[in-house]
Amino acid sequence: MEKRPPCPPGAPRWVALFRPSAQDPWTVGAESPDRGPVLYAVAEMTRTVRARGEEVTVALWGPENGAWRLFGTPGPADRTPTASSAGGPAPGAAAPTVLAQRMTGRRHQVLMAGLGKAGLHDLSAEDGEAVRVLADRLDEPTVRRVAHWLSVAGGRS
Repeated sequence: MEKRPPCPPGAPRWVALFRPSAQDPWTVGAESPDRGPVLYAVAEMTRTVRARGEEVTVALWGPENGAWRLFGTPGPADRTPTASSAGGPAPGAAAPTVLAQRMTGRRHQVLMAGLGKAGLHDLSAEDGEAVRVLADRLDEPTVRRVAHWLSVAGGRS
C-alpha cells in the first residue's frame, strides 16, 4: 500500500514533492505561493524524467482554507496522452486524468495571458468558449506560439 507523502513544513503554499522510486525519500521539486509555476515545473520535470526512460511519483500539496491539502494522488506520473495530443478522446476512453485536466488549464491560462497582452480583456462567453476549445485541442508548444503572436501583436501600436 502506498504511504502518504509527508506534509511540507511551514505555512501552506504550493509544493510539488517527487520520489523516483518507492525506496527513495520524497524531495521538494518546486514550490511557490502560486499554483501555475509549480504545475509548470511538474510538467517539465516529469517530461525530463520520462525522456530518460524512468518513472517518478509526484505529490502536489497546496493551501485550502488556510491549511495544507494533498491535491495530487501519489502514484507514477501520468503517462496517458492528453486529448490534445491524440486529436480528441478515443471512443470509450476513460475520463481525463487529473494531470491532463491541469495541463488543459495551463494551456487555457497561457492563451488568456496572450489575449490580455494583445489588449483583449473584456471577453464574451462565446470568446471564453473558443479559448476553452483551443486549450483542449492544441498542444503546449502550439499554444505558446499562438500566445507569443498575440503578445507581439499587442506590443505594436
